[in-house]
Amino acid sequence: MMAHLAQILMLLGVAVAVVLAFQRLHIPTSLGYLLVGVILGPYTVGPTINVPEFKALAEFGVVFLLFTIGLNYSLPQLHALRHQVLGLGTAQVALTTAVVALFVWLAGVPAAAAFVVGAVFAQSSSTIIGSQLAEQGEESSPHGRLGLAMSVFQDVTAVPFLVVIPVLGMTGGADLLVSALGSAVAKAALAFALVFFAGRWLLRPLFRLVTKRRSAELFTLAVLLVALLAAWTTNRLGLSLAFGAFLAGMMLGDTEFRNQIESTVRPFRDVLLGLFFVGIGMLIDPASIPRVWHWALIGAFLLLASKALLVTALVHRSGISALTAWQTGLLLAVGGEFGFALLAIALDAQVIGAALGQIVLTSVLFSMIAGALLIRFNQTIARRLVSIRRNAEPEGPDMALDVSNPPVLIGGYGRVGHTIAVLLQSSGIPCVAFDVDPKRVVQGRADGYQVLYGDVSDPELMVAIHAERASLVILTLDDSAVALRTVTFVRSIAPHVPIVARARDLAATSQLLAAGATHAYPEAIEASLRLGATAMKILRVPDSDIELIVQGVRDWDYKPVLDDERTP
Repeated sequence: MMAHLAQILMLLGVAVAVVLAFQRLHIPTSLGYLLVGVILGPYTVGPTINVPEFKALAEFGVVFLLFTIGLNYSLPQLHALRHQVLGLGTAQVALTTAVVALFVWLAGVPAAAAFVVGAVFAQSSSTIIGSQLAEQGEESSPHGRLGLAMSVFQDVTAVPFLVVIPVLGMTGGADLLVSALGSAVAKAALAFALVFFAGRWLLRPLFRLVTKRRSAELFTLAVLLVALLAAWTTNRLGLSLAFGAFLAGMMLGDTEFRNQIESTVRPFRDVLLGLFFVGIGMLIDPASIPRVWHWALIGAFLLLASKALLVTALVHRSGISALTAWQTGLLLAVGGEFGFALLAIALDAQVIGAALGQIVLTSVLFSMIAGALLIRFNQTIARRLVSIRRNAEPEGPDMALDVSNPPVLIGGYGRVGHTIAVLLQSSGIPCVAFDVDPKRVVQGRADGYQVLYGDVSDPELMVAIHAERASLVILTLDDSAVALRTVTFVRSIAPHVPIVARARDLAATSQLLAAGATHAYPEAIEASLRLGATAMKILRVPDSDIELIVQGVRDWDYKPVLDDERTP
């Protein structure tokens, strides 16, 4: 016991030192844990961690990772996302897996191992993408939001791999494999049914009972019990521990306790996930890198290129601009931590050999290093790629506004933007709307309107679509700061184009008018004016008098209304 305690203290000491250094250098801590594993692994000179329970304990890092992912993707949320991020995320994982597996299989690797390589390469690092974007101030950009959402959703679409990969390690013919896969799918369906009905009938009443005691200790115990019980259930059915934890998270994600559960489990997840990465780092043999570096470089190139091209094509096909599509593709090109989890499962099930596993592991590491650079310079690289494509291809249809029939440009396709689009189209006036919510874009296009993905506050987008060709710009954005930036830039490149903007209040209205808006209407006051006008009409006040009264309030910058509001 004392020998193990000394090793644990050594592990914690090295981990604290390395993670502290990586955080100060703004390097993802997951890479730091991998380095700790290399330092304390059996392939390097110096002390080695040899705690029998270490591997089993580290496996629970993946269990709690999948549990927290499940919390953020309950069944209603998955249903709501089915047309946008779910579709793009699923297509990217499926296509990347298929394309990479085909290349690797043609290179002479057995089909089952080739499938595993494709599945590992299909994953992207949410940690690297999120931290890098935050450091660059791009986390709220269109490509940042879409790329991060797709990277997180990859973890959900990778859950079936947790069911399939262990089965691939079974010996026997094709008939036996098909039978085993069918059995695994049936067991997965049974596990889902068990956890689903337990979640419906037991979990919510259990946590309501627990919360009545107002005990943080009891709440933590209940969370651990549910997560581990679900993991044990799927494990008893011959499936992975992580799959059960994911199902439990999905069920709890639809309850009012989701946020507190996530807060409670996060410390366990972070520590155990760190141990998992340490365990992965122990698998890395630095001495083997000189023997496999050329294969690892080829693998890293295949990983980066396949995902960048496939994601760009899928995103651009969904109606998003070429520039944003390329930027999103460059973000998602990086390899992912969840790929390590799939690789570890494949190695345990002996689906993939140690030599090939070393190449795949090194390829993912190389892709993380190169991917961080792609994310850092995504805008520069994407602009260059778009420029090359435009120069190489003949002119064709693009997002630029039609100069022969100038449309109305609508910024934001929420309830206000949709209403304006309906009114304009019914009047025969062409219009094009932009929104950063993929769900709104899909819905708008399904309704028959020209709605495209894009952030109207992005100067690059405004220049790319030639906003100066618009007959009118209407901003329905509810974010005053974004609306103000948009008005300022549009006025600088298109001084002749009228701009009508929606505002939250009179202060925002004054700022928008000062920035160059032709008209700016405070939403709350305008709604009050319309209600007042309706009331006067019911009371049989002449329409001409109503219009004079309402317009008089507007002409006086709403001062009569504000003066009345200030009167005690």
